[in-house]
Amino acid sequence: MKKISALLPIIVLIAASSTLAQAEVSSTVTLTSDYDFRGLTQTAGDPALQVSVDWAGESGFYVSAWASNVEFGEDAKANIELDIIGGFKGSFNEDVGFDLGVLQYTYMPDKDKIQFGEAYAGISYKAITAKIWYAWDYGNTGESATYIESNGTIPLPNDFDLALHLGYSNGDYWETTEGSYADYSVGITKDLGNFALALKWVDGSDLKSLIRTTDDVFTSKSKVVFSVSTTLPW
Repeated sequence: MKKISALLPIIVLIAASSTLAQAEVSSTVTLTSDYDFRGLTQTAGDPALQVSVDWAGESGFYVSAWASNVEFGEDAKANIELDIIGGFKGSFNEDVGFDLGVLQYTYMPDKDKIQFGEAYAGISYKAITAKIWYAWDYGNTGESATYIESNGTIPLPNDFDLALHLGYSNGDYWETTEGSYADYSVGITKDLGNFALALKWVDGSDLKSLIRTTDDVFTSKSKVVFSVSTTLPW
């Protein structure tokens, strides 16, 4: 399974190669007060700088590379997360769309210890999306994990938006370690020129065993997260 995990993004890259020549290329840079991943901090509550490079083909194929700093504690060697994503998205009509793909997580420089893949499938209806993620070897533990999420955007006066998120983590990995848990966030977003601002309340405290952790590494306690992002070219 680990070999398959490593090959999945490459397979998608090959499938999409015929469209890349006509693809749109963009890059998004984000500065955030905390890197939240499914209700758990990945930077021990510290800020993160995140950068992506994205290729989107006219056929619906897309490929992305995304990177962020991480903080997993004093004994962890990894301080950079690099994700390679490949997928295909399209629509059934003006209101209903879909998104299918795979993602490879790599943590450097200790990439041999933490490297695993996930597959995902999502559907959207207007401003509401639902997606399921499945990792067959979550965190190189040999245990599977599933993440189900729903996201919605509600327009507000003065060009603000209300951003809502609800997620649920379960599967063998969580059942044999901490237990299944839910996370959610509620936030306000606004575009100012070329910049997107977001302020949200994030809560993963349903995972009670990680509310209090040493130096806040992987803590699930609730927090306020502020981020600024911009997508190039302008």
